[in-house]
Amino acid sequence: MQRIDVVYSLITNDSKSKILMVKNKDNECWTLPGGAVEKNETLEVAAMREAKEETGLDVEIFGVVAVNEYMKEEKNEHVVFITFRAEISGGVETIIRPDEIIEIAWIDLEQADILMPYYKGGLSKIVNRDIEITYFNEGRF
Repeated sequence: MQRIDVVYSLITNDSKSKILMVKNKDNECWTLPGGAVEKNETLEVAAMREAKEETGLDVEIFGVVAVNEYMKEEKNEHVVFITFRAEISGGVETIIRPDEIIEIAWIDLEQADILMPYYKGGLSKIVNRDIEITYFNEGRF
């Protein structure tokens, strides 16, 4: 099976009552800003790049808050999703890639749980528990 790594950025407002989400054009589903890690790209760089491409915002990446995976046998793919906690550090919220993203919105936690039900206990549980696993890029050798 082909391994595909996908990174997401979990960005909340200051009160942690809303999550920044994007509506994808290809399937009209809401997700966190994110996408596939490109060849020779670190997880951190991919998460920052994808957030910028999908929202216009610069983000700082912190620890890992969730790891999900599935195997798509008909496509012979093993997809691993790594979700990072992220904070906005600059930029302007805008759709840079209208061919991919049709809407950007701050979604209430309860609605985010419904729109993206892939996390055990929901995104709201991840936001409220405020726990992350340290991510450290050890560089290239």
